[in-house]
Amino acid sequence: MMYIHYCKYCRRIHILNGHKVYCPACSGKLTELGISYMKYVNLSKEERGQLKEKCADEKSLKELSVEYRMHRYSKWFKALPSGINSDKVIAAATASTDSKQSRLPEYSPRLRVSVS
Repeated sequence: MMYIHYCKYCRRIHILNGHKVYCPACSGKLTELGISYMKYVNLSKEERGQLKEKCADEKSLKELSVEYRMHRYSKWFKALPSGINSDKVIAAATASTDSKQSRLPEYSPRLRVSVS
C-alpha cells in the first residue's frame, strides 16, 4: 500500500510504499500522515501546497500525523494467552523498538543525496 509521509528536514511530502522511517532524499526521520493515498492524489495543486504548509508547522504536523502500531496485527500479539496483560507486553515491545531506533541517527547533515 502507498502511504503519505512528510520529512521536516528537506520539507517534502513523499508517497512511499509501506511504513517507512527514514527519508529517501536526505535520510531524515519521516512522519507518517493520516491522509490516505486516494485523498492526497485527488487534492488540487493549491490544496497540496496548503497541506505542505501545514506540515511545516510543528503543532499542525502532530495533529496530521499517525502512529503505525504494527505489533497489534502481528502473529505473536494474537497468540498471547488471555490472562496476560497485553498493555505491559505492548509497552515492552515499543520500548525494544525505540531502543533500536535510538541507535540510528535521526539526521546526518554530512550525508548529501542528489535527487533528480
